[in-house]
Amino acid sequence: MAVKTDRMQIEGFRKYLIDSEKSSATIQKYVRDIRHFFSFAKEGTEITKQLAVKYKEHLAESYELTSANSMLAALNSFLNYIGCPQFHVQAYKIQNPLCRSREQTLTKEEYLRLLDAARKKKQDWLYLIILTICATGIRVSELRYITVEALCTRRAKVYLKGKYRTVILPGELCLKLRQYTRVKEITSGSIFVTRNGKPMDRSNILHAMKKLCSEAKVEEQKVFPHNLRHLFAVTYYEKEHNITHLADILGHSNINTTRIYTRISMEEQERKIEEMGLIPEAS
Repeated sequence: MAVKTDRMQIEGFRKYLIDSEKSSATIQKYVRDIRHFFSFAKEGTEITKQLAVKYKEHLAESYELTSANSMLAALNSFLNYIGCPQFHVQAYKIQNPLCRSREQTLTKEEYLRLLDAARKKKQDWLYLIILTICATGIRVSELRYITVEALCTRRAKVYLKGKYRTVILPGELCLKLRQYTRVKEITSGSIFVTRNGKPMDRSNILHAMKKLCSEAKVEEQKVFPHNLRHLFAVTYYEKEHNITHLADILGHSNINTTRIYTRISMEEQERKIEEMGLIPEAS
């Protein structure tokens, strides 16, 4: 029996994702992506392999391939939900760049300037969020696991994507967070919450970080929460050169994901090639 696009399916798909124990961020993104698919396919269109392939081609024309692939992942999940896994489409193959882009990489000096800008604006909550993400390497969605109770043991138990891992909280970070909780009279549970006690929204955190750019003299394209996690990973790897330990710290199941953080900059790559001495001097 043919299955046709019906916007009533979206709410069912959301419940399917919840039952599959997807994170709230993944659920929001997948639902948003399927709404985009419905806009492309139009209401009442029969869902076929050919339609899925046309949508894949549309995404490649309209988005970067990495973004297209993430939207295809949402489509394949939706196809599972409606019982049509035979219509799955393959992700685009993307060759990983050999080097990090200097234009998009946040440096330690820029990170420190962001902290200073947050301090000058007296945004203690933002200062501590930036500090916490960069000092621990957690995802912004994992901030809710930084609790008052975790400060006592200097260990935070993080649960994401069906897995638990332990995040080490540096002693100096714990001291700053304890002082913050005393001032804000937070006695238990998550530290970074709204006045209503709900976890802080990632979009609000991103927006607040962007507002620091002018004061900190940092380009806006470099400033987003994940780049703080990236800086932690790069700094750890440059010090320890142990990709297995880094993968464990970051909570990666696939070590190839961690390799992203081990790439050197284009300038560093150029210097190493120049120093190889494979071109003889002119006689």
